[in-house]
Amino acid sequence: MLKEFKVFAMRGNVIDLAVGIIIGAAFGKIVSSLVKDILTPFIGLITGGVDFRNIFITLKGGAFETLEAAEKAGAVTVNIGVFLNSVIDFIIVAFAIFFIIKQMNRLKRKEEAAPEVPAPPPKQEVLLEEIRDLLKNRQ
Repeated sequence: MLKEFKVFAMRGNVIDLAVGIIIGAAFGKIVSSLVKDILTPFIGLITGGVDFRNIFITLKGGAFETLEAAEKAGAVTVNIGVFLNSVIDFIIVAFAIFFIIKQMNRLKRKEEAAPEVPAPPPKQEVLLEEIRDLLKNRQ
């Protein structure tokens, strides 16, 4: 059973999948940072300084200025701003993946369009051609 597991774990597909997951997690962190640290402030500036994280509705527990204060007080909240951030994050990730796949397909089409160099003729054929040429020159 251990031998079968080793064969399974060392298959190329499993290793490729593991690498893809690791790279995907790192890519997710980069996109999250892009949204949180770069795009959200610009969107907040455009919307008049609204901080999406602090857009929430308190269902139970009083009124609070920030989501952090409401969470510390144990209030029950509907976190609309956090949801909006997640939607923006998803749209950016989807666009980035679309762009990457589009570029990969473009590169793949270029590879397919490149004309193939014909294979060299077999040695026998080359020798026969040389013999033919020698016989022609003799006459």
